[in-house]
Amino acid sequence: MGDENPGRKAGSIHSPLTTRQSRLLLGGMALVAAIAGGTAAAQGYPQRPVRMVVGLPAGGSTDVMARIVSAKLSERLGKQVVVDNRPGANGIIAISLVVNSQPDGYTLIMAAGSWGTLSSLYKLPFDLQKDLTPISFVGTSPYVLVVQSTLPVKSVADLIAYGKANPGKLTFAGSTPGSLQRLAGELLKRTGGFDMLYVPYKGTGAVMPDLLGGRLDVAFDNVLILTPYIKKGQLRALGVTSSKRSVVFPELPTLAETGVPGFQAVGWFGVFTTAKTPQAIVNRLNSEIVALMKEPEVRDRLLAQGAEPQPGPPEDLRKYLAGEIEKWGKVIREAGIKAE
Repeated sequence: MGDENPGRKAGSIHSPLTTRQSRLLLGGMALVAAIAGGTAAAQGYPQRPVRMVVGLPAGGSTDVMARIVSAKLSERLGKQVVVDNRPGANGIIAISLVVNSQPDGYTLIMAAGSWGTLSSLYKLPFDLQKDLTPISFVGTSPYVLVVQSTLPVKSVADLIAYGKANPGKLTFAGSTPGSLQRLAGELLKRTGGFDMLYVPYKGTGAVMPDLLGGRLDVAFDNVLILTPYIKKGQLRALGVTSSKRSVVFPELPTLAETGVPGFQAVGWFGVFTTAKTPQAIVNRLNSEIVALMKEPEVRDRLLAQGAEPQPGPPEDLRKYLAGEIEKWGKVIREAGIKAE
C-alpha cells in the first residue's frame, strides 16, 4: 500500500517546524529562561549592600525620606541599604547614575516631586518613564497656601476675587523656576483666572521676613514649616494643596473645597530602580517597602516631616509620575517658564 501522507517521509513522526514556528519556540524558551533567571536572582537577593541614591544634599526632605526607608529596608532585607547623596544639576546627575547602572536591584533612587518638571525644563540624557522602573510610592508632602496677615482675604475665593479686582497687585514667592512653590502659584493663577507677580527667592528662609513683614502677599510651602506662623496668627492659611485634608493639619480645608475644584500640587517621594531589573526583584522590593511603610514608627517619622505615607504597587507610581509630567509640563509651557 502507498503512504497515506505522501508529503511526509516514511518513518517520520512529526512534520518539520516552519521557520515561524521555530522562532516562536526559541522565543518562548528564551522567555522561560529569562523568567527562571530573574526568579533565581530574586531568591538570592540581596547578596551584598544595596545603594539608595539621592539627587540632593543631605538634610533635605528627600534625603530624610531615603534614610527612613533605607534603615528599615536594611532590617527587612538582611543587608545594609546605604544612602548615597549625589547632588547637582537638579537631580539629573543622580538619575543618570541609576539609569546607567546594572539592572540587578542593587541601585535604587529616591524620587522627588521635581521629577515632574525635569523633562519640560531640561534636555535630559534619559527618559524618566522608559529608563527607570518604579518600585513603590513612599508618600506625599502637602503644601499650605498662606497670605500675609493684613491682606483682606480669608478664603481662596476671596483671594481670587481680590486678584481679579486688583490685577497685577498680588505677589507670590518661589525659589527655582521649576519649584513646587512657583508652579503651585502658576497653577492657582490659571485655574482661578487672575494674576499674581512671581518673586524669586533663594529658599524659605529668605521668604519669611518679607511675608511676615507684609512685603510679599502669597506663598506656598511645607505644612510643618508654616504651621507655627499660622497658629500664632502671623500668617493666614487659606487651604492645603493636596486632594484630601492633611493629617498634620486636618482642620484646614483643601483648595478644592474652597473654590478651586481639582487643584492639587504636592511634594511626593517614591523609589525607582534601573530599567529591565528582573520583575521578581522589583516585586520583592515593593512588598518590603509597602510592609515597612505600615509600621507605626515609620508612619510617625514621616508625619513628623510633614509627609503622609502612601505606599502602593509599582503601577501606581508609574501612573503618578506620568500625570505629574503632563500636568506641570502644561503649566510650564503656558507660563513660559525657562530653566536658569
